[in-house]
Amino acid sequence: MGSCTDKKTDPPLHLPVSPILRVVALFFGFLLASTAYAEELKLQYLINEALKSNHEIHLTEYKVAASTYRIPQVQTLPDPMIMFGYQNEGFKQYTLGKEQGAQWMFSASQMFPFPGKLALKGEMAERESEGLRASLKASQLKTVERVKELFFDLFFSYKSLDLLRDRGVLFSRIEDAAVARYSSGMGVQQEVLMAQTEKYMLLEREEMLKQKIESTEAMLNATLGRDINAPLGRPEERTPTELVENMQELISAHVENSPFVQEKAKMVGVAEAKVRMAEREYYPDFTLNASYYRRGGEFMDMWSLTTAVNIPIFYKTKQSQAVLEAKAALSQAEHEVFATKTMLSSAIRDNYSMARTAERLMALYHDGLVPKAYQDFESALSGYGTGKVEALTVISRLKVLLDYETLYWGQFAEREKAIGRLETITSRGGKEQ
Repeated sequence: MGSCTDKKTDPPLHLPVSPILRVVALFFGFLLASTAYAEELKLQYLINEALKSNHEIHLTEYKVAASTYRIPQVQTLPDPMIMFGYQNEGFKQYTLGKEQGAQWMFSASQMFPFPGKLALKGEMAERESEGLRASLKASQLKTVERVKELFFDLFFSYKSLDLLRDRGVLFSRIEDAAVARYSSGMGVQQEVLMAQTEKYMLLEREEMLKQKIESTEAMLNATLGRDINAPLGRPEERTPTELVENMQELISAHVENSPFVQEKAKMVGVAEAKVRMAEREYYPDFTLNASYYRRGGEFMDMWSLTTAVNIPIFYKTKQSQAVLEAKAALSQAEHEVFATKTMLSSAIRDNYSMARTAERLMALYHDGLVPKAYQDFESALSGYGTGKVEALTVISRLKVLLDYETLYWGQFAEREKAIGRLETITSRGGKEQ
């Protein structure tokens, strides 16, 4: 009892800090709330902006445009060649019209590829362009997926901040109860300090969440094509996205027509055209040359018409090897299509399972663990006021409650991100929701 009397005569060192701490917490909470609600972030608006302004999408669009300009180039004949010159006999004088061999020479030549080669080159360029158009669609879907992931990361961070502020009131109730017990001689100063320490730890977690929000906002701005320091508001409130199709329906209905598969399939077409082109290289190309010789004087002018043909005599080490190379590239492209289909099917299975698991966990937290944890906390706090429960027990129950509520919103965000990835795979990303 003597020790209790001593404790009552010495006021606790940290008691005066509590009102100041509350004022600071309220100030920062008000400041955060006033800035966070300045502009509500709507997911569909962000998606539309990203589709218009994302730099990766623009890069792919320019690649598609460049590929279309290449098609007429490869289907066009090589540039003709023009030659002109003079031939003189002897070195002492200009002998045009005086000597038979003196003449001005003019010629024009044009190379003609073997029939079918230009058409095959055009087909290859056309299929490559189609593949790039499929990759543009894939790039748009990936951008939408990225926007959704960052949006729900930001959404979860703000929800976590809300929980810290809301549950900070309950920590204050613990502190008030500890102060009351200490003042009445039922408790010790250590319990007051313990409650105050937990409140300081909440402030620490708030600062970490604010840093995470700033980082997420910078990445979201980059995805939107904005300056990374552009201001962003608080994400809009969201209800769980409906997921009605089963896993097998998603796999059978969407994998074959996925732009990721189509992109690889177009490369198979390119590889097939390259095989035919390599086989066509066994045949020679032709170069026609027309020449005119101006001799002057009593000597008649001359002309000539010649044809040059390349002879593929090194076909065993050149053309044959090119055919083998093209066939190997074709096999590679075919396996890439199969591998992409397998990867997409696996990704659908993985994300579908993730979304359904998150649904069950959300129901568990919302309907069972959170209400039970809140009841446990209220019961422990009531028992602490009468001296039946220790302060550490009350604090532990409240931390468990906070963890369960945070886990609920964490699973909400993970489920939405998993559905976003499913929408990317099934080519439904970016649609109005």
